Amino acid sequence: MEHLWCTSGINIQGTFQLKNSLHILYIGVENGTCLDRANALRRLGHDVTILDTRLLLPQSLWIDRITWKLGGHLLAPLLKRPLTKALQGTHFDVCLVDSGEHEPPSIVEILRKHSNKVINYNIDDPTGPRDGPRFEAYRRSLPYYDLVAVVREENVAEAKNLGAKKVIRVWRSADEVMHAPREITKELHAKWGSDVLFLGTWMPERGSLLQALIEKGINITIRGEHWHKAKEWPILKPYWKGASVHGDDYAYAIQCAKVCIGLVSKGNRDLHTTRSLEIPALGGLLCAERTSEHLVMYNDGIEVLLWSNVDECAEKCRYALEDESRRQKIAEAGHLRYLSNRHANQDIMDALLNNI
Repeated sequence: MEHLWCTSGINIQGTFQLKNSLHILYIGVENGTCLDRANALRRLGHDVTILDTRLLLPQSLWIDRITWKLGGHLLAPLLKRPLTKALQGTHFDVCLVDSGEHEPPSIVEILRKHSNKVINYNIDDPTGPRDGPRFEAYRRSLPYYDLVAVVREENVAEAKNLGAKKVIRVWRSADEVMHAPREITKELHAKWGSDVLFLGTWMPERGSLLQALIEKGINITIRGEHWHKAKEWPILKPYWKGASVHGDDYAYAIQCAKVCIGLVSKGNRDLHTTRSLEIPALGGLLCAERTSEHLVMYNDGIEVLLWSNVDECAEKCRYALEDESRRQKIAEAGHLRYLSNRHANQDIMDALLNNI
């Protein structure tokens, strides 16, 4: 088992720098953090071709329902012909499959015909219990990849048990460009300013925590999807300011918040999330659940604020809100620690390539 944990004294870029530009086929969606990672490879000097296999399948909601409820491996007969046609006459040094929910062994074999090496990177919990059939194609294909990269300890052993030949564990990452701090004007601060911000999708355990914070007098701003499903919705609704935000708006929301709450997904067995990197990367003050990985990443009380229950969370929020200079000092220290940890896309993508 190999680790690429970027802690003090460890250079995540490995023992050498790639000297030549690689021709890389990137299998993934051309938006969001997936596109960020592809662009990071381009910034490293590689020639990257993005191919979204979902776009080669029928554009019907039923395709997504089949993937989530039954498994993407069932869609291979619909994908083989258009994928073969799309790749005709091409050859790549490396094929990087981001996620792999639509790539069972027969599809990975097609990718292998057009690439010297095929690797997989997945920041979800594809061998865990929460998403079930969604990642059946991924699990079946693990023996066919030259390298598999995962983000949690449990995934390493589980991938090995499913036949993966080489597994490395990496940190999640923020992006050097998309999560670089923006200039904030008075107008932007007036629009996006908040005391305590939570950016994220509703999950059953999250509603009760945010309700408790509200009842303890914390002025919460909530942005994200599906919050109307929360049983606490009548109380949360006045604090909900809209659905997910992206790009510059995402940066503005974090930079204009005095405190940013970081919650991990219990169902996904998370001990850190992409928010754990993106908030400090943007210069925001991270106030997150106290986990073993957050304690490795940051110094509690100096670079971030960590808590173990709702009472402590409310206490830490008040501690930050009552003193602007202290709040800014912690946020600045967290940003510097993020930079020194090198938890950024170019570092992680470079590490993957160096490992093949």
